[in-house]
Amino acid sequence: MTKKWKVVLLSAAAAALALGITAAPQKSVTVEGYVLDSACAFTKGLEKPISRDCALACAKEGSQLVILAKDGAIYWPIDSATPAKGQNAKLTEFAGNRVTATGKLYDRGGSHAIVIEKIAAAK
Repeated sequence: MTKKWKVVLLSAAAAALALGITAAPQKSVTVEGYVLDSACAFTKGLEKPISRDCALACAKEGSQLVILAKDGAIYWPIDSATPAKGQNAKLTEFAGNRVTATGKLYDRGGSHAIVIEKIAAAK
Protein backbone atom coordinates (compact mmCIF):
# COMPACT_ATOMS: atom_id res chain seq x y z
CA MET A 1 0.00 0.00 0.00
CA THR A 2 1.37 3.38 -0.94
CA LYS A 3 1.88 6.19 1.53
CA LYS A 4 -0.86 8.19 -0.21
CA TRP A 5 -3.46 5.43 0.37
CA LYS A 6 -2.42 5.01 4.00
CA VAL A 7 -3.01 8.72 4.55
CA VAL A 8 -6.40 8.51 2.84
CA LEU A 9 -7.48 5.50 4.95
CA LEU A 10 -6.26 7.05 8.20
CA SER A 11 -8.04 10.31 7.35
CA ALA A 12 -11.28 8.46 6.62
CA ALA A 13 -11.01 6.51 9.89
CA ALA A 14 -10.37 9.72 11.84
CA ALA A 15 -13.36 11.41 10.21
CA ALA A 16 -15.60 8.44 11.02
CA LEU A 17 -14.52 8.52 14.65
CA ALA A 18 -15.08 12.26 14.86
CA LEU A 19 -18.60 11.86 13.45
CA GLY A 20 -19.38 8.91 15.69
CA ILE A 21 -19.68 6.53 12.74
CA THR A 22 -18.19 3.44 14.27
CA ALA A 23 -19.41 -0.10 14.02
CA ALA A 24 -19.09 -0.91 17.71
CA PRO A 25 -20.01 -4.48 18.53
CA GLN A 26 -23.42 -4.68 20.20
CA LYS A 27 -24.01 -6.85 23.21
CA SER A 28 -26.60 -9.59 23.33
CA VAL A 29 -29.22 -9.11 26.05
CA THR A 30 -32.33 -10.77 27.38
CA VAL A 31 -35.23 -8.45 28.17
CA GLU A 32 -38.39 -9.39 30.02
CA GLY A 33 -41.48 -7.22 29.92
CA TYR A 34 -44.94 -6.54 28.58
CA VAL A 35 -45.71 -6.03 24.90
CA LEU A 36 -47.87 -2.95 24.44
CA ASP A 37 -48.24 -0.12 21.99
CA SER A 38 -45.71 2.68 22.18
CA ALA A 39 -48.27 5.48 22.53
CA CYS A 40 -49.76 4.00 25.70
CA ALA A 41 -46.32 3.27 27.09
CA PHE A 42 -45.59 7.01 26.99
CA THR A 43 -48.91 8.86 27.28
CA LYS A 44 -50.60 6.71 29.92
CA GLY A 45 -47.58 5.85 32.05
CA LEU A 46 -48.70 2.23 32.21
CA GLU A 47 -46.84 -0.47 34.10
CA LYS A 48 -48.60 -3.12 32.03
CA PRO A 49 -51.03 -3.08 29.08
CA ILE A 50 -54.70 -2.23 29.61
CA SER A 51 -55.64 -5.38 27.68
CA ARG A 52 -54.56 -7.56 24.80
CA ASP A 53 -57.41 -6.20 22.66
CA CYS A 54 -56.30 -2.62 23.31
CA ALA A 55 -52.70 -3.37 22.30
CA LEU A 56 -53.86 -5.19 19.17
CA ALA A 57 -56.23 -2.38 18.17
CA CYS A 58 -53.44 0.20 18.43
CA ALA A 59 -51.02 -2.03 16.51
CA LYS A 60 -53.64 -2.51 13.78
CA GLU A 61 -53.82 1.27 13.42
CA GLY A 62 -50.04 1.46 12.99
CA SER A 63 -48.73 2.06 16.51
CA GLN A 64 -45.35 0.39 17.08
CA LEU A 65 -45.44 -2.39 19.65
CA VAL A 66 -42.68 -2.14 22.26
CA ILE A 67 -41.46 -4.09 25.26
CA LEU A 68 -41.95 -2.37 28.62
CA ALA A 69 -39.58 -3.77 31.26
CA LYS A 70 -40.40 -3.85 34.98
CA ASP A 71 -37.96 -0.99 35.65
CA GLY A 72 -39.90 1.22 33.19
CA ALA A 73 -37.36 0.97 30.36
CA ILE A 74 -38.90 0.80 26.90
CA TYR A 75 -37.26 -1.38 24.27
CA TRP A 76 -38.04 -0.57 20.63
CA PRO A 77 -37.88 -3.70 18.45
CA ILE A 78 -35.96 -2.86 15.28
CA ASP A 79 -34.80 -4.66 12.16
CA SER A 80 -31.11 -5.02 11.34
CA ALA A 81 -31.76 -5.07 7.57
CA THR A 82 -31.80 -2.06 5.28
CA PRO A 83 -34.38 -1.05 4.32
CA ALA A 84 -35.77 -1.93 7.72
CA LYS A 85 -39.13 -3.63 8.21
CA GLY A 86 -41.55 -3.01 11.07
CA GLN A 87 -41.47 -5.58 13.85
CA ASN A 88 -45.16 -5.65 14.83
CA ALA A 89 -45.70 -8.95 13.02
CA LYS A 90 -43.11 -10.55 15.29
CA LEU A 91 -44.78 -9.14 18.43
CA THR A 92 -48.52 -9.33 17.63
CA GLU A 93 -49.03 -12.83 19.06
CA PHE A 94 -47.62 -11.58 22.39
CA ALA A 95 -49.55 -8.27 22.54
CA GLY A 96 -50.75 -7.54 26.06
CA ASN A 97 -48.64 -10.31 27.56
CA ARG A 98 -45.20 -10.70 29.15
CA VAL A 99 -42.34 -11.91 27.00
CA THR A 100 -38.70 -12.78 27.23
CA ALA A 101 -36.79 -11.47 24.22
CA THR A 102 -33.14 -12.05 23.40
CA GLY A 103 -31.21 -10.05 20.84
CA LYS A 104 -28.70 -7.33 20.09
CA LEU A 105 -29.09 -4.17 22.16
CA TYR A 106 -28.59 -0.69 20.73
CA ASP A 107 -28.56 2.36 23.01
CA ARG A 108 -28.63 5.92 21.76
CA GLY A 109 -29.48 9.13 23.58
CA GLY A 110 -31.26 7.28 26.38
CA SER A 111 -33.35 5.13 24.04
CA HIS A 112 -33.09 1.34 23.88
CA ALA A 113 -33.62 -0.74 20.74
CA ILE A 114 -33.36 -4.47 20.31
CA VAL A 115 -32.95 -6.64 17.23
CA ILE A 116 -34.93 -9.63 18.42
CA GLU A 117 -33.31 -12.97 17.72
CA LYS A 118 -35.60 -15.05 19.96
CA ILE A 119 -38.91 -14.23 21.69
CA ALA A 120 -41.24 -16.33 23.82
CA ALA A 121 -43.98 -15.92 26.40
CA ALA A 122 -42.47 -15.25 29.83
CA LYS A 123 -42.85 -17.99 32.39
